[in-house]
Amino acid sequence: MSEPYFQQLFADRIGGAQYGKSTAIYKFEKIKRAKRQALADHPERQLLDFGIGENDGMADEQIRQRMAEEINVPANRGYADNGTPVFKEAVARFMHREYGVSLDPTTQVNHCIGSKSGLAIFPACFINPGDITLMTVPGYPVAGTHTSYYGGSVYKLPLLAEKNFLPDLDSIPADVCAKAKLLILCFPNSPTGKTAPREYYEKAIAFAKKHNIVILQDAAHAQLSYDQAPNSFLSIPGAMDVGVEMHSMSKGFDMIGWRLGWLCGNPLLVKAFAETKDNFDSGQFLAIQRAAIAGLDDPEIPKRIRAKYKRRLEKLVAVLKRCGFKCEMPGGTYFLYTPSPKGLADGPAFENAEACSQYLITQQSICTVPWDDAGSFLRFSVTYEAVDEAAEDALMAETELRLKGIKPIF
Repeated sequence: MSEPYFQQLFADRIGGAQYGKSTAIYKFEKIKRAKRQALADHPERQLLDFGIGENDGMADEQIRQRMAEEINVPANRGYADNGTPVFKEAVARFMHREYGVSLDPTTQVNHCIGSKSGLAIFPACFINPGDITLMTVPGYPVAGTHTSYYGGSVYKLPLLAEKNFLPDLDSIPADVCAKAKLLILCFPNSPTGKTAPREYYEKAIAFAKKHNIVILQDAAHAQLSYDQAPNSFLSIPGAMDVGVEMHSMSKGFDMIGWRLGWLCGNPLLVKAFAETKDNFDSGQFLAIQRAAIAGLDDPEIPKRIRAKYKRRLEKLVAVLKRCGFKCEMPGGTYFLYTPSPKGLADGPAFENAEACSQYLITQQSICTVPWDDAGSFLRFSVTYEAVDEAAEDALMAETELRLKGIKPIF
């Protein structure tokens, strides 16, 4: 059968004339396939899913109740465009209460349809062909993907254990700094769980000023901080001069799927984002924005969510340590990023984290996410479904039962 004429029309950014012909399988698709196979091969065995990267709980009852009310308000039916002032005002209250950051809700806050959408839009404000975005690996690739779409390129900053999982700004060559326009940071970091000390933010701000670079700090996990109080990049002197911060209603408020976040910080950068966003979407449903206010104004909601995931992580770390894994409590997020075993005492050997992850899912029905970008690591997520602490303990007991005899070697 002949190819359709439009096979030659696909943009180079998605593969050009070769689009759709690749047989490569994306990492997360491999995991999905392995999960389906594990369920088929071992229907008698519970799948222990530590691979999920989204909150397992529903949004707080008061948020859902507010949504039930707002969905019937006629004034909420229209386009939101760049958002409703009352949501921006709630964001400003939240940022001041939680982080001591003062914002003008009119000029320094703009909503987005989730932080993924915001990270996709922001490069359009700056990237021309030949420009560079500085990004960490492993990391969330969206801003880098869109940098490439605009003819730019990504310079990767590996998150190495020997560097305490902080991107090494001093290692960036001078010619790269000269072409760089954006530095994408993410703290608490996904997937390493690293939180940023104040000194690192200060160094990043000085770096940005020296090289005329804009910082976008991805704070999607900001409320899930354990080794220090939740903080904001914008609370550091000088941050407002060089950058913005992207927040999400997902991780800290259980509003996964509601698709709502915000960008805040330097007013000119926020203005550029808002004007660019106008050409991408017409805003998130106003009822969702108004429902989110109930979450932003209640400090107990993120506290409860933070306590839950901290408790789960502590339990998981204890279990894995007893089973011979080398891991420590992360600084933040709901991810545990732990070195991948090189093999098992009685075999097999693992070439990389992906091989280990495949062993765990196929032989133990334990799902993890492998990362081989900067060393070999496994990411365990504690967003598994468990209705109460008793269910958590039962899942941990089953995990320990399956892993205690495999004897990992490093």
